[in-house]
Amino acid sequence: MAITWVLAADSSRARVYAADKPNSPLCKVKAFEHPEGRMHEQELTSDLPGRAFDSGGMGRHAMGQSVAPKQQEALNFAKSLVDCLENSHRKGDFSQLYVVAPPAFLGLLREHYSPTLSTAVKQEVSKNVSMMAAQEVRTHLPEYL
Repeated sequence: MAITWVLAADSSRARVYAADKPNSPLCKVKAFEHPEGRMHEQELTSDLPGRAFDSGGMGRHAMGQSVAPKQQEALNFAKSLVDCLENSHRKGDFSQLYVVAPPAFLGLLREHYSPTLSTAVKQEVSKNVSMMAAQEVRTHLPEYL
């Protein structure tokens, strides 16, 4: 029998639900919290960016960061979620996966899928449903999973 998992996530929280039959209700399997995803940029950095001299002349300027701290936290959370899903899939906890997340976070998750996990993903839905109850999340998915 194929067990279906549904990941409902955003940059600060995620819930994993399971459905053992194609039309059964969702039951919560796991929950993840990432409070850093709710923090402001200034709360994530300890000080101002460094300063450097221009290559020619007497000018100075602030050094930029390649990735903003808030974006880096979202990347870290997406990677940890995908790692957890990879381990569960490898153990045979589920055979197919539905992913429901806001568009930006869905893209971050997608970046970390392995080829094996990619084949298990049956559908992705671009919606923020991480705060909704399981019954509400189910309404955003196909009638038969």
